[in-house]
Amino acid sequence: MAKEMYYDDVNVGDEMPVFTSDPLTRTNFVRYAGASGDFNPLHHDATFVKLFGMETVISHGMLVMGVTGRAVTDWIPQKYLKSFKVRFAGMTQPADINDMENTTARATMTVTGKVVNKTEENGENIIECEIQTADGNGEVKITGMVKAALPTK
Repeated sequence: MAKEMYYDDVNVGDEMPVFTSDPLTRTNFVRYAGASGDFNPLHHDATFVKLFGMETVISHGMLVMGVTGRAVTDWIPQKYLKSFKVRFAGMTQPADINDMENTTARATMTVTGKVVNKTEENGENIIECEIQTADGNGEVKITGMVKAALPTK
């Protein structure tokens, strides 16, 4: 859970704490499908994806975005968020295929970010942060921006 954060204590260039998820597995994909109602076979049917020349199923992009959002709200209290925008940059495979050592790295998401701007907008103290989510092999899955209106001390 995020600790209290104040505009006065934040500087351009400050980095968010690095967040690393547990490896995403097919079980996570199926659970997410049930919760979201998105049962696209790309996310759970190995036979289906092979018809398209894919090695295995892929994660829902919104699941990876959810991991990213959790990392952000572990850093900045959710009540201060003004916007959370992402661009999907790559597909995420589960941690349960072939060589477990390699696939665990591939399916472990690491979220990083830094403050790139501080400004005042409409009487609010705004910070803007670039964020990125990559797998354990360094392949970028999400890039984005977060804006938050922080209180002063």
